[in-house]
Amino acid sequence: MDFAPTEEQALLKGAVAGLLSARYAFSDRVAASRAEPGFRADIWRALAIDLGLAGMAVTEASGGLGRAFADQMVVMEEMGRALVIEPLAETCFLAAPLLERAGGPAAQALLPRILAGEARVALAFEEPDMRSEFADIGLAAVAVDGGWRLNGAKSVVTTAPWADHLIVAARTAGQRGDETGLSLFLVPVNAPGLKLNAYPTIDGRRAADLAFENVHAAGDALPGAANEALPLLEWVRDHAIVLQAAEATGLLERLLSDTIAYCQERKQFGKRLSSFQALQHRMVDMYLQVEQVRSAAMFAALRLEASPRERAAAASTAKVTVANACRFVGQNAVQLHGGMGMTDELPIGHYFKRATVIETEHGRADWHLQRHMRLMPGRAA
Repeated sequence: MDFAPTEEQALLKGAVAGLLSARYAFSDRVAASRAEPGFRADIWRALAIDLGLAGMAVTEASGGLGRAFADQMVVMEEMGRALVIEPLAETCFLAAPLLERAGGPAAQALLPRILAGEARVALAFEEPDMRSEFADIGLAAVAVDGGWRLNGAKSVVTTAPWADHLIVAARTAGQRGDETGLSLFLVPVNAPGLKLNAYPTIDGRRAADLAFENVHAAGDALPGAANEALPLLEWVRDHAIVLQAAEATGLLERLLSDTIAYCQERKQFGKRLSSFQALQHRMVDMYLQVEQVRSAAMFAALRLEASPRERAAAASTAKVTVANACRFVGQNAVQLHGGMGMTDELPIGHYFKRATVIETEHGRADWHLQRHMRLMPGRAA
């Protein structure tokens, strides 16, 4: 099988890399992350509209471009290499195809605004005591007067401070621990009764903890059918893991290349660090970790259209591989740089922080190992 990029993918890679190289200087990225609103609206529009990435993951029938998932991975790898903080993946590569897949009046009304770059959406799935199990979602949605009333909390909702709408996972039937009875709701961030506690994250992004106090949702605010959201939740998480694996590939390559360059310049005992065999072995091990991430991302991408069990097993394999590599490559990059590795002046520390966040996002490695064991042939799903 030929894994080389197609001509179109090479052109796409060059377009994204060229834009980021010309307009996304590292110092500007850091400055934007520390000011309000925390990202660059001009870069968001350049990526989403000027390059047409907003519609990449949506089919032509819904007004999108219908590009292959491999094209999204090309974009994510370049975003990881440039350490982009703008919420392109959350809105355009995850929320948009999720809304298209789920359907419903609210989803169909919002989707054109996403494709036009006029709306940003965050996924509000995680809760304080959920521990990655969707069955443990406890935020309650009760049917009232032709609509719904939402009460509960969500935690660490990435990019929520930048979003116009939230896709909220809530329990509409059963009790915590049941895999049935889950539904999705499309909720505006300015809905009465919804409180956002926003804060910066260590990787330069923004997140928020959400409190729902009798938040009203219209009866047609459900993307998808009531009580049947679990397959959609699993689908979007597995896609998020593979996209993040592609991002990690670019990010870890940058960590490795910066470390090699530093070791070729820095001298100790009158010799360049790169001349010490023990450090050469260390950097070779880092290279192998990067290549394992690339391979795991490709394998998981190839399984996205397989059965839910096969897709989930491949995604969990990729997640464990990425988590281990982020820790190994990130920590070794910082160690080989010495104290300079954690300063704000050098990009290396910022890349390390993003790698640390990726390590635990969408479920920790130990949880995905357990999930993979449950999905192995001969075991219960």
